[in-house]
Amino acid sequence: MERRLRPAIQMWARLTRGATLGVRALVTDRDGRVLLLEHSYVPGWHLPGGGVDRDETPEAAAARELVEEAGVRPAERPRLLSVHDNRRRFRGDHVLLYRVERWTQEAATSRGEILRVGWFSPGDLPPGTTPATRRRIAEALGGGDPDPFW
Repeated sequence: MERRLRPAIQMWARLTRGATLGVRALVTDRDGRVLLLEHSYVPGWHLPGGGVDRDETPEAAAARELVEEAGVRPAERPRLLSVHDNRRRFRGDHVLLYRVERWTQEAATSRGEILRVGWFSPGDLPPGTTPATRRRIAEALGGGDPDPFW
């Protein structure tokens, strides 16, 4: 059900709001691997994240999305790394990228949204990892200046 409703909900948000705000989180484990996931409604491997709800801070949204999608609960406040214009995907959208290094594992709460979750070496990301995801990982872990566009 989630797979069928999600695109309609996203389209409604785009049509009814002048601007939208999303978050993504770069989560690393003790071995330096990066958390990626595959959604049921969009192709490719992505950093976990999603939309910021009304009356929710972006930081809280990042933490919520991590628990929902991957069962990762930040043990400290997510640290803002960069802000990106996502007009290539749709006009008026912006994405905030957060970093999470300390966390605990629990059961993911989302049902049907996530197909697969995995931990990958930044130098050996899986085929299908989106170009934007690859750029964000390289920028964050390689110390480069973030591209203003997602």
